[in-house]
Parts: sequence; C-alpha cells; structure tokens
Amino acid sequence: LAQAPPTPRPLDASAADPGRGPLSPGLEAAMVRVKAYELRSKTSKELLKELDEMKGELSQLRVAKVSGGAASKLAKIKVVRKSIARILTVYHQKQKAEARKQYKGKKYQPLDLRPKKTRKIRRSLTTEQKFMKTPKQKTKSSNFPMRRFAVTM
Repeated sequence: LAQAPPTPRPLDASAADPGRGPLSPGLEAAMVRVKAYELRSKTSKELLKELDEMKGELSQLRVAKVSGGAASKLAKIKVVRKSIARILTVYHQKQKAEARKQYKGKKYQPLDLRPKKTRKIRRSLTTEQKFMKTPKQKTKSSNFPMRRFAVTM
C-alpha cells in the first residue's frame, strides 16, 4: 500500500487552526523575538514591565498547551521562554554595570564584582609586596653593594 505524501503545514496561525481565526494583535506582535540590542536601550523599569508581560503570556500559553491549544501556540512557548531569558540577562547586566559604577575607586568591592581569575592568583602577593625589603636587607645592600669588576683582555 502506497501512502499519500504528507501535506505541507500552514505557516500562519489562522490556517493552522481553522476554527479560531487569527491571533489577537498583541500576541502576534510578541511572537517576534525580542532583540538584546533593543532591550539595552530600555530602562530597568521598562525591562521589568516587559518581563511581567512575557511571564503572563507564558502562563497563558501553558494553559493553552494543557487544554489542547493550537500548534502555533505550542511553538510559541519556546520563543517566549528565550525572550524571558534575554530580558533577564540584559536586566542583570545593567544591574552589574550600575554596581561597578557605584564601587569604582572604593577600597572594597562585593565578591561578584572582583576579578575571578584563580584561587592561587587571588591569594598570591602583589608585585609590590614581592619585591619589598626588610630594614635589615636595605642596610645590608646599601653597606655592601654589588662589586663591579673591570674585566680586560
């Protein structure tokens, strides 16, 4: 028995689910991925507001998944999750940049703002400390300097 070739899947949401019609304009606009460079131009409050919207949308999509929603909504879950991650990433980068600005030039910094490097390097002496001399070493080197020899051939 020969099987018929599979029919191509429709791209727009209205064709995917003939009983529902097109998505509401708000949901359709949010389907477009959020770009990180666009998020960086926004303030922290705007980012948090957008984050709340995305989380609300994600919860609606999860309800639609449980209740057997359209395939387009199921595919949108991944896009929304990644968008939430992008928003959080940009938000945390902004927070860290503000903290760095605040602690710049201070004697002590929070641990997460200090350079990571390795444990050994963090605990090692600074170059200034390495080459310090005790008072006894200083007097000895000044009283008995390195001898200079004139070698002639």
